[in-house]
Amino acid sequence: MSRLLRVACLLLLAGCGGGTDSAPRNLDNACSIVSQRPNYLRAMQRSERKWGVPVHVQMATIHQESKFRGDARTPFRYALGVIPMGRQSSAYGYAQALDATWEEYQRDTRNRGARRNDIRDATDFMGWYMNRTRDRNGIPLSDARNQYLAYHEGHTGYARGSYNSKGWLVQVAAKVDARADTYRRQLRSCRN
Repeated sequence: MSRLLRVACLLLLAGCGGGTDSAPRNLDNACSIVSQRPNYLRAMQRSERKWGVPVHVQMATIHQESKFRGDARTPFRYALGVIPMGRQSSAYGYAQALDATWEEYQRDTRNRGARRNDIRDATDFMGWYMNRTRDRNGIPLSDARNQYLAYHEGHTGYARGSYNSKGWLVQVAAKVDARADTYRRQLRSCRN
């Protein structure tokens, strides 16, 4: 194989890997995340200005939902432990939005080109959804715990209190709340 062809193949392969869907390192440190991915912070700030959802609440929710991976999907289900039966749900992207909810967001915001693996669209979706949660369920935008419960269970599920029978989910929501508080404190220090 000629040297030029080998170089071209290597460049092509290099272009295929390590895309923007990969997660930043050190997800426990908000300053590290935003220094590695300043576009994440810009997207969250834009969403905060538009929808009022604090950056730290968005960050904690994205951490829980996708660990900041734009191509995140739910695991496969298996029959008899070995036969793949499809994914657990249609959740996809940074915000792990379900197909039907994402389509509703696209219609409501007239943003038909929005993509779940685009951080700007994902944070805009979260702002839209959490605003609806505030309007329908009375949950303040800064309440990471209850916003997360409604995000996971849906507006009707939250109103019914479906999360009360899911101890594991209540624990996850507490972790989201604690992470939001940590991110809030860290963001204050790294902005200076």
